[in-house]
Amino acid sequence: MSEKVCIVGIAGGTASGKTTIVRRIKEKFGDDIVVINHDSYYKAHDDLSYEDRSRLNYDHPASFDTDLMIADVKKLKNNEEIDMPVYDYTVHNRSDATVHVVPKKVIIVEGILILENKELRDLMDIKVFVETDADERLMRRIRRDMVERARSIDSILTQYSETVKPMHEQFVEPSKKYADIIIPRGGENLTGISILQEHLNLVLSNGAGH
Repeated sequence: MSEKVCIVGIAGGTASGKTTIVRRIKEKFGDDIVVINHDSYYKAHDDLSYEDRSRLNYDHPASFDTDLMIADVKKLKNNEEIDMPVYDYTVHNRSDATVHVVPKKVIIVEGILILENKELRDLMDIKVFVETDADERLMRRIRRDMVERARSIDSILTQYSETVKPMHEQFVEPSKKYADIIIPRGGENLTGISILQEHLNLVLSNGAGH
């Protein structure tokens, strides 16, 4: 297989609607697309206790093994298969499991900080930033973390004020300037999602790439 692989980056703040947009794209294109999440590449911290791991700043670029992600994206772009790491939120650590990923025509790279890193950014053919009001993102994060990650509202709000919000202002928001497409209001913006889907439709029908 030698067809060109198109790399699409989808960034944006926590709970901005990135996952909803990725899901809608996957629903439309199915097996032509594979998704790689930056969260899967959180660094392993086997040397730390659960309590110490829970206090780490997970919203700083240094908390990710982005070099490994870059190496994996390069492999996928070169039509090579990878074994993507798996991160377990319940223990704040990388799992022993991996997910075998076969390259597809379109690779979606998703995460809050994927446009912050120049080397990773330069691998992307299309860069998308999902922009959603900060209050709305906080409400969504509270709902998500209480339901999906069994966290208390106190721990969610403490983490948000101490690391999530300052890191968003320092790293996430400034990376918006690198985006080719900005989708305001996240998953609610059906027109914005439709425009992105149509662009990907053209990419796929033309054999991927520009």
